Amino acid sequence: MKCHVLRASSLALIAIAAFSRSRLTHVYAANFETKSGIRSWVDPETPDDRQTYTSSRGDSWELVMSDEFNTPNRSFRPGDDHMWTSIEKPDGVNAALEVYSHNMTSTACDDDGTCYFYIKAIDEVTTVRVWNDYQNPPGYKNVDFVRAMVQSWNKFCFQGGMAEVRVQLPGAVSNESGNPDVKNGKNARVSSLQYYPVWPGIWMMGNLGRAIFSASTARIWPFSYNECNDDVFLSSNQRISACDANPGSGMNPYQGRGAPEIDIIEGSGHEISTSMQIGPGMPSDFRIIYPTEDASAGCIYTNSCTTPGANTPDVPTAFYKAKRGHKTWYQGMRYAANNFCTPDAKLKQDYKTVKANMDKGITENSCTLATCPSSRDANADVGPIDGSTTQYWSINTNGTCFPYMNGYTGAYLCSPGNPSTLCEKTDVPQSDKIKVFEYRMDALSSNWPIHMAAYLDYLVYQLEWVIGNQGYIRWMLEGHPVFEIPASAITNPPQDAKKSNPVKIMIEEPMYMIFNAALSSTWGTKPPNPGQPCRGDGKNEETNRICDSFPMYLKVDYIRIYQDTSVNSTMAVGCDPKTHPTKQWIADNIEAYQDADNKVVDVTGKAFCRTDDDCTVEQNKTRVVTGSCVNRRCKCKGASWTGPRCTSAMSANDGGSSSSVRSSYGPPWFAALATAAVTIAVTFLSVYLNLQGEKKQEALRKQKAVMAGKPPSGAPAPSRDSSISEIVLKNSNENYSTNFV
Repeated sequence: MKCHVLRASSLALIAIAAFSRSRLTHVYAANFETKSGIRSWVDPETPDDRQTYTSSRGDSWELVMSDEFNTPNRSFRPGDDHMWTSIEKPDGVNAALEVYSHNMTSTACDDDGTCYFYIKAIDEVTTVRVWNDYQNPPGYKNVDFVRAMVQSWNKFCFQGGMAEVRVQLPGAVSNESGNPDVKNGKNARVSSLQYYPVWPGIWMMGNLGRAIFSASTARIWPFSYNECNDDVFLSSNQRISACDANPGSGMNPYQGRGAPEIDIIEGSGHEISTSMQIGPGMPSDFRIIYPTEDASAGCIYTNSCTTPGANTPDVPTAFYKAKRGHKTWYQGMRYAANNFCTPDAKLKQDYKTVKANMDKGITENSCTLATCPSSRDANADVGPIDGSTTQYWSINTNGTCFPYMNGYTGAYLCSPGNPSTLCEKTDVPQSDKIKVFEYRMDALSSNWPIHMAAYLDYLVYQLEWVIGNQGYIRWMLEGHPVFEIPASAITNPPQDAKKSNPVKIMIEEPMYMIFNAALSSTWGTKPPNPGQPCRGDGKNEETNRICDSFPMYLKVDYIRIYQDTSVNSTMAVGCDPKTHPTKQWIADNIEAYQDADNKVVDVTGKAFCRTDDDCTVEQNKTRVVTGSCVNRRCKCKGASWTGPRCTSAMSANDGGSSSSVRSSYGPPWFAALATAAVTIAVTFLSVYLNLQGEKKQEALRKQKAVMAGKPPSGAPAPSRDSSISEIVLKNSNENYSTNFV
């Protein structure tokens, strides 16, 4: 009895300690393991043989998050799900044509037993009138297409690891659609672009910015920069800069912060785009030469510019060297084939031929299969792939589908009405409410042709992300690499004598996941009659067949994330790590992250479970229960425990913060503190009474021993210290982080 009472006491003491060791203005929740051993963000239905992963470098990583989407009819409206939140908002970027809606996303199961998350794309001629802050001037607009976006923003975030998704892309691929690609089989290259009008995305963004909430991303997206040197980059253009000794809102002093972006896949009809987007971007003298002698700058996307140097960075070799005297753009990126495509002998390359021409110097104004890597990146790594003696990065040895450097390399971002000559001229006046800014952002992007299986079946897309100067980001298809950016490309960029090229850091922000399906009038893939009802006048038979193929679906069979969980790992789970805090900043700027239709709502519990042990802390055989499994989802007990599995103990904020963002997970500190205080009071009373009783029993035992002529014996009653050391809960490694800034 006494051991159990003392353990309960120390459990309450742990909750008190979690509060007392943190400042009121910025409290970190204490997170503990579950009794069953399942991790907080792992779906219990993930198969046993998928609990670990071996990285491309041979390291063993453990499953830290998964969602198998095996329960149909889930709701992702604010407050309904532990992991995901759907959005009710027009998409105002990339000339989007849709509004995102809650009722366009859920989960379902097919007759064959395959269950999945989906986003539904419809073309109903039911015009929705929505307010759009992005247009000039802000006002109402008509939207003919409805799609969906879900985010794990401020719920689940991670720093480093391997993200894996099994996905079927949306397209008009039924027999009735008349799509000529279908008859060519699953390994055929996708070619009939018009039959793939939806633009799906599975991507990640730093938690300091909430996707499509532009007030949260201004001067935040997509910075990955931690330098203070106004001669190289004006620090006032970065909202949280390394020059600031007192940034406030829980930010660390002298630490540059931002919300960089990593796109696992962006569907573009016949291609997949994979990219990282970071800032600040390279100055003009380190970018590809603008095609001033061509009728349209669009020639950069087709490798057909006549302007010298406008097709590929550092091509022609001698021309760039004479003009600049230093290298251009990012160096050493790695490209590899999608070998699931049917080979084409005309596309095969010989490594020795290409390497010899690269060493000699490229004289033509554009790349050819004999002179350049198939990636059209003259600065690409052409070394062996993972130690192979026959396969080389960036060389299309097999003549299969091969990635190439995207002609889109970023944008110049400006405050509205900015008069700078580098900013786009508009009729929007400057606003006193918006700080003037201008900066470049860079997109390090590869487009790779895809085969029909992407639309007819599910494919597995993977991304490895390792933090630090020796890190990298690698994109894979079914375990095979297709694109990789080593950290050195970011941290060691080309320089001139003045060292005027900003040196960025490898992405290390806590990142959240986003699923969405969009439509655009300017992207490579777009619907028939963009900006109008899908069928137009209804007279084009092909258009009618494509439009008859709606609704189209983006389907995700599962998402799984693995990390190195060893003691010295820099990988971590959590949206508010001490190395990169976000909670107080979001609380202090909450109106930038929500609107009337998208209020931030606290979620407690609701992770999927099989038994009560999945929803309560590991207690070393105590009887304290922090949650239970109700209808296969965790439900927390009282107000003292929270988190997806009710294993996070209290968190706090200052009184001026919005109650809706007290933390990513955590009850009000005063409620938890009151509960803990009552528990301690009752517990110590019980302990006192038990100790008094045991003292009497011990005296009686000693008296009997003396009377029997025996020395006192038997195990002494455990001390408070030994009892407390026995009960201390094993602190979860999921929020482990090392200061790698």
